[in-house]
Amino acid sequence: MVFDVIANAARYEVLNKGFKAAFDFLRRPDLKELAPGEYELAGRNVYASISKSQGREAAAAKIETHQRYIDIQMVLGGTDNMGWAPAASCQSSDDGYDADRDLQFFNERPQTWLVVEDGSFAVFFPEDAHLPLIGEGMIHKVVVKVAVA
Repeated sequence: MVFDVIANAARYEVLNKGFKAAFDFLRRPDLKELAPGEYELAGRNVYASISKSQGREAAAAKIETHQRYIDIQMVLGGTDNMGWAPAASCQSSDDGYDADRDLQFFNERPQTWLVVEDGSFAVFFPEDAHLPLIGEGMIHKVVVKVAVA
C-alpha cells in the first residue's frame, strides 16, 4: 500500500507499466471538472472511474480485495477515511471472489485508517484489503484500475 500526495506520484511510476498513464490522468488540470463515469486510459489495462458518492459509516461496509487490478484512489473533494488491512489476514467471506467484478468482500475490520483528502491518493495492491468511501458528506474521487500484469 502507498499513501502520498499527487505531487510525489512520479516516484511510483516504475512500480507497474500502467502507472505512468494512471498518474498522467490524475495530474490533469481539469480532473475535478470531468463528469462522473468511466474513462479508458489504456483499454481495460488502465481505466478510471470518477464518482461523487455519499460517505458511509464503517460499521455498515465490508473490506474488499481485488486480484487482477491495482486500485489508485485519489480524493478530489471531501474526505475519505479509507481502512486498510493485509489481505492475508482476511479469511471470512460470505460470497467468495466475484471474477467478473474482480472483487471479494470480507467480514474482518481494517487494522489501520488513512485520512485521504483532496490531492492525496492511496494505492492498493492485491495484497491490500481496503475499505473506501467512509466519511460524512459527499466524497468526490477517482479510482484508477491498473492491471497487475
